Amino acid sequence: MGPIKLTASEWSVLDSLWQENPQTVMQLVSNLGKTVGWAKSTTITTLRRMEEKGLVRCEMVGKGKSYTPAVEQEQAEIQETRSFLDRVYRGSVGLMMSAMAQRQELSPEDIAELRDILRKAEEGGTRS
Repeated sequence: MGPIKLTASEWSVLDSLWQENPQTVMQLVSNLGKTVGWAKSTTITTLRRMEEKGLVRCEMVGKGKSYTPAVEQEQAEIQETRSFLDRVYRGSVGLMMSAMAQRQELSPEDIAELRDILRKAEEGGTRS
C-alpha cells in the first residue's frame, strides 16, 4: 500500500477498530453512532468504501461481517503528521512549536513532556 491518506470518516472507523478489533458491523454501528453520530447506513457505506480501498479487512462470521484494520495506527499517524506539517508549517516542527508557544497553548505539563522527548532524542532514543 502506498501513502495513506485518510478522510475524517476513515479516521473515525479506524480509530474504533484500533481500539478494539475485530468488530462486527453492528458493534461499529453502535460505536460510531455514539462517537460521531452516524446512522447505520453511513457506517455500512463507509465500511464498504474502506474495504474497496484496502483500509479494512472484512471476514464473514456466521451471518454477519467482522472488520479489522488493514492500516497500522502508527504508520497512519506518522504519515498524517508529516502531511499536516508539510501543509501548514512547511514541514517545520520548529515553526509549529513556535506558533503554539506564542499563542500560549502549551501547558507546563506539555513543556515538561516536550523537554523529556527532546532529551531522549538527543540521547539517541526515538520514543517517549
